Amino acid sequence: MSKNQITFLSKTLAVLLLVVSCGEKQKSTTNDEDPEAISASAILVFTKTAGYRHASIEKGVAVLTELGGAHQFTVTQTENAGDFSLGNLQRFDLVIFLSTTLDVLDTEQERAFKSYINQGGSFMGIHAAADTEYDWPWYGKLVGAYFKSHPEQQEASIRVLDQAHPATRHLGGTWKHFDEWYNYKDMNPDVSVLMQLDESTYSGGENGANHPIAWYHEYDGGRAFYTGLGHTEESFDDPLFRAHLVGGITYCLGRE
Repeated sequence: MSKNQITFLSKTLAVLLLVVSCGEKQKSTTNDEDPEAISASAILVFTKTAGYRHASIEKGVAVLTELGGAHQFTVTQTENAGDFSLGNLQRFDLVIFLSTTLDVLDTEQERAFKSYINQGGSFMGIHAAADTEYDWPWYGKLVGAYFKSHPEQQEASIRVLDQAHPATRHLGGTWKHFDEWYNYKDMNPDVSVLMQLDESTYSGGENGANHPIAWYHEYDGGRAFYTGLGHTEESFDDPLFRAHLVGGITYCLGRE
C-alpha cells in the first residue's frame, strides 16, 4: 500500500469516528434535557357501564389519547373489569373512571383497586363516575359524592373557588358552560372544592348554595380528582374543558 493510500484511509477513519462521536453526544444531550420524552406516565381509562351508557365515552377516550400526546402520558382503555388486579393496576400511574355506571367491579376487583390506592395510586372520575358503585362506601368517599338526579341539559354559570389549582387556573372567576348538571348526595365533606354551580343561573339544581361540581383530595394513600362535567360529546371539543381535564391529570400525577 502506497503512502498516499495510507494517508487517505487514516483521514477517512478519523471522519467516521467524529461522526459516530457526535451522534452519541447528541443522543445523550437529548435524553438529559428532556427526560419526559422517554418516560411518559401510563393512564388506564375504565369505561365499563352496567347502567346508562353515555354517547360521549368514545369521544372522551379519543380526546384523552390526543391530550396524552401533548402532555407526556399514554392512555390504555378497558371495559374489562378483570384488568383490576393489583399486579396489572400497578403498571399505571393513574386510573380514570370515564362515565362508568352502577356496579362495575366485583369484590375481588374492589379489593385490588383499594390496595392500588392504598399504595399511592391515583384516581380521577369524570361525570358519571359518581353514578357508580353505590354499594361500596369506600368508593363513595374516594369519588367524593354520589349522583342523585339531574335536570335537562342547559347552560349554567360555575363559580371558580380556587384559581390556583392546575385544573382551574385558566378559567378566571366564572365559567359559563353547557352540560348536564348533576345533583349530588352523600358528599364527602373532606374534599377540597374547586368549582361550584350557581343554581340561580339554571333550573333544576337541588344542592343549594353548596353545589360543588369539581373537587380534589388525598384519600387513603392516594390522590383523587373529580369533575362533574363531560356529559356531552361537545364538551370534549371545548378547549377550556380540555385544559380542565389536563389540570386534573396534572394534579393526580403530582406534576404541579
